[in-house]
Amino acid sequence: MKIINLAKKYRHLALVLIDVIVVIGSYVTSLLFLNTQITDLLEFTKEMCIAVLVYEVFLNVFQMYRDMIRYEIGEDYIKYLISGFLSTILMIVISNMLKFDYFGARINILSGIFISGIFVLYRIAGRSILSRMSNVKRPKNAEKEPNKIENLLIIGAGMGAKEIILAVNNTMKDKYNIVGMIDDNKNKLNKSILGVKVLGTRYDIPDIVKEKNVNIIYLAIDNITQRSRKNIIEICQTTGVRTRVLPSTEEMMKKGGVMNNLRDVEIEDLLGRDTIKLDNKNITDLIKGKNVLVTGGGGSIGSELCRQIMKYNPAKLIIFDIYENNLYDIQMELDAHYPKTKIEAIVGSVRDKERLRKVFEKYSPKLVFHAAAHKHVPLMEDSPHDAIKNNVFGTFNIAKEAGMSGVKRMVLISTDKAVRPTNIMGASKRICEMVIQYMNSLYDTEYVAVRFGNVLGSNGSVVPLFKKQIANGGPVTVTHPEIIRYFMTIPEAVSLVLEAGAYAEGGEIFILDMGEPVKILDLAKNMIRLSGLTPGEDIEIQFTGLRPGEKLYEELLIDEENKKETKNKRIFIGSPRMMETEQFSELIAELDHAAFSEDPNIREVVKRLVPEYTYKQTNQQTK
Repeated sequence: MKIINLAKKYRHLALVLIDVIVVIGSYVTSLLFLNTQITDLLEFTKEMCIAVLVYEVFLNVFQMYRDMIRYEIGEDYIKYLISGFLSTILMIVISNMLKFDYFGARINILSGIFISGIFVLYRIAGRSILSRMSNVKRPKNAEKEPNKIENLLIIGAGMGAKEIILAVNNTMKDKYNIVGMIDDNKNKLNKSILGVKVLGTRYDIPDIVKEKNVNIIYLAIDNITQRSRKNIIEICQTTGVRTRVLPSTEEMMKKGGVMNNLRDVEIEDLLGRDTIKLDNKNITDLIKGKNVLVTGGGGSIGSELCRQIMKYNPAKLIIFDIYENNLYDIQMELDAHYPKTKIEAIVGSVRDKERLRKVFEKYSPKLVFHAAAHKHVPLMEDSPHDAIKNNVFGTFNIAKEAGMSGVKRMVLISTDKAVRPTNIMGASKRICEMVIQYMNSLYDTEYVAVRFGNVLGSNGSVVPLFKKQIANGGPVTVTHPEIIRYFMTIPEAVSLVLEAGAYAEGGEIFILDMGEPVKILDLAKNMIRLSGLTPGEDIEIQFTGLRPGEKLYEELLIDEENKKETKNKRIFIGSPRMMETEQFSELIAELDHAAFSEDPNIREVVKRLVPEYTYKQTNQQTK
């Protein structure tokens, strides 16, 4: 592989040297063939240098050194023949004008025939050898050969499309052949922009791909809704052709150059969600100049919280996590981007009351985001006591220290699994919400919870799992063909968490609008297609059955939780059932004893706190 890469690096020089040798060899052969003896070496060298120069000039004029091995055979080989013919004519003219001793008309004609023929033959041979060397079986999603001209279809006939056309025309004609454009504006149909014709609307894409033998599609539309964007991408996916997208104008300005910003379609593009508009002033007022504590700051949600918090200029960021590697990574990342802001990385557990007390005493945070939690449903089903110890009493410890140390506001990261839970993880998070409401009645701190569904790419989510399974050749495992989930990207979930935190007055359960639910089977199929493969053919999908505690669908609120609107249409306030303070205090004490004494009937205690919690009895639970 290194040898091939080295050859590519010096291909121009190598071709020039070969062509020079071919020219010299052809003239020497022609002289020998016509029995012409060389008596004046200096004169011969002069004439040979001129011949080499003439042939090299025409080879460069016809751009024969752009690629070492080209794939449009006919066109390029005709160029070789034409350049050879013109070189021969010019050499005859020059030899007559300068009265060459050796390179007369006959020699030039014969040499020209030899040179043109050898040029074509050795290029054919070279192409054949290299194609055999690189004839490795690739999956359908493998990139095309770097020198093969691909038929390109552009979706959109606006500024993005114009930039792509100009870029291709200026520097990439040897890579792309633009076959046409697609635009839903019927007034643009059959019109040309920079010589490229608008062929149809989005609904014509499959037919045009077949008719024009399209190899690649560029989506170059900025001013459309995410739902419409999703629809176009789904249509493109049905063609089996690789699709690349042009991001928003704002994103492009960061990198510069339209071709540098094109990227492959990602699973986020298929959510069909419009961009979130935040009230940055409210968030700035919440964070700026304050000491902010993030528990679980090394996790998927926690680390993104840290990244976004830093944009709003806190006085100090305190990152608390039990996992030192994650903690180290986020600290190094933030130190590099925000060298002027003090960042404290602290290893510790939310179960350790004394450790927490010292952290609050030393750093005096005024704002707390609590993201530390056990969240893996099947694992927590097997370890219910640890789920309660970490999630419920970790939250209890943090909330109590926040109240006692005069924290202005504490925000709990909750989950849709807290609604009518069928697993211990979800039930534990519902109790965490109740802890927040309980503490809000005891202290001046404003306690709130933010509830949302699954986030794409988080640790333990199906997206990283599916990626690994696809990379390994499958199968992709789905628990049930009808299972659905709400999805949101990590950055947009965290953005809404920050804004919800800014709206808080104390005691609220904020609920994020997760959009339309996604069928996990459809998610798996889309991820396989995004890899350039075909579901059921290249990658098998297997159904493994629902895991312990797993529901077919999740909910963001229960019937009695009347939803109230906020200033942001993506954030709502739920009003869940509240337990009497005295009753809750008694039950939480009972739960404490059950968790730390490893009571096998702990689920019964949980159910007394969360009546809507349902679970299957096991032998262990009835002992």
